[in-house]
Amino acid sequence: MGGHSHWKGIKEKKGAADAKRGKLFAKLLRAIEVSARQGDPNPENNPTLFDAIQRAKDASMPKDNIERAIKRASGDLAGEHWERVFYEGYGAGGVAMLCDALTNNRNRTSQDLRAIFRKHNGNLAEPGAVQWLFDRKGVILVDKAAASEDDVMTAALEGGADDVHDAEGEWEIVSDPTAFEGVKAALEKAGIPILSAEITMVPQNTVPVDGADARAVLKLMDALEDHDDVQSVYANFDIPESVLAEVS
Repeated sequence: MGGHSHWKGIKEKKGAADAKRGKLFAKLLRAIEVSARQGDPNPENNPTLFDAIQRAKDASMPKDNIERAIKRASGDLAGEHWERVFYEGYGAGGVAMLCDALTNNRNRTSQDLRAIFRKHNGNLAEPGAVQWLFDRKGVILVDKAAASEDDVMTAALEGGADDVHDAEGEWEIVSDPTAFEGVKAALEKAGIPILSAEITMVPQNTVPVDGADARAVLKLMDALEDHDDVQSVYANFDIPESVLAEVS
């Protein structure tokens, strides 16, 4: 899990520096709209919507944009109909990959992603092929230089976390999604700064890949994440730090 966690940390830093704001905002607004439509439009009663709104705020999205997306979901404003679909596949070296997409045309998105997988030595699989290899979890990263393991462990467990892992330069805190906000609050109360926090899909086991396969997997991740319909990509790779450093 260490390699994959480090990759997520790198993506956070790169995203803050070079994300195309218009494209990023479109994806975030789509996530808010779908989350509000599929659950309670009140984020206090809808953890998925709360997380989507927080990610939008972290990206400095104007409050009016967020409110309009929620209104579209409730039918107060006209808008396109988007649905959440998980696309599953394999990258080089047998790495399992799960794409969380919001689409208004399943066939178009499926064809696009199939072409991306093929271009990068992978293949799109049938529904259910790899999703069972992942568990939905809350994941928080804390810089090791900002707090000791004991301090992080104490605050995280008091907040309801399941475990704290050593993820190279960060402490990785894993929790059930229902305990996610409680863990964040406990860390903040303890004065521990958070590098990143998200509800995500965590692989149950990892597949070690190196060399050409590792580079192909990272290129595939980038290409999938760049697609307009793709919100997030999850994978069960474990790639050496030396390879990950090439993209940082």
